[in-house]
Amino acid sequence: MSDGALQGSNDDLKALIRTIPDFPKPGIMFRDITTLLLDARGFAQSVERMAAATIGKVDLVAGIEARGFLFAAALALPLNAGVLLIRKDGKLPGATIAEDYALEYGTDRIAMHADACTPGANVLLIDDLIATGGTARAAVRLLRKAGAVVTQAQFLVDLPDLGGADALRAEGLTVTSLVAFAGH
Repeated sequence: MSDGALQGSNDDLKALIRTIPDFPKPGIMFRDITTLLLDARGFAQSVERMAAATIGKVDLVAGIEARGFLFAAALALPLNAGVLLIRKDGKLPGATIAEDYALEYGTDRIAMHADACTPGANVLLIDDLIATGGTARAAVRLLRKAGAVVTQAQFLVDLPDLGGADALRAEGLTVTSLVAFAGH
């Protein structure tokens, strides 16, 4: 499967994603995937197409909190893989490892269980949307810190004008998305 947006054949899915102008602040076009999730066929097709885009054997599907969890869990089933949760720091019980990342104003921190991934495990990173890529890049660093082999990431939606997918590609990942929207 080629690196990039798997467009054209996914116009049916794109039509299920609602756009809400000026949310959470003026000038932002929020891409609301909840309307796709409400459509059983659309959600199922999303998962099937993501599974088809997966390269090779995957041991774990890592989902980024919170909407990424939905796709990670659903995708793990056809891939016969486990699900690894990447959460905001302080949300997981037990021993964790964490990674800081920059926000527009300040920093944030994500974490995973220290024992969630054995060194050498092939991990597919999943989230619902890639924008600037800050959280996804931090997730890749976190997974690699744990010894994971992370070579691919998938997203339902890409906002290519914000450069997140390209930033992941620069770190050696194959990045695919089902649909892309211009702007931010």
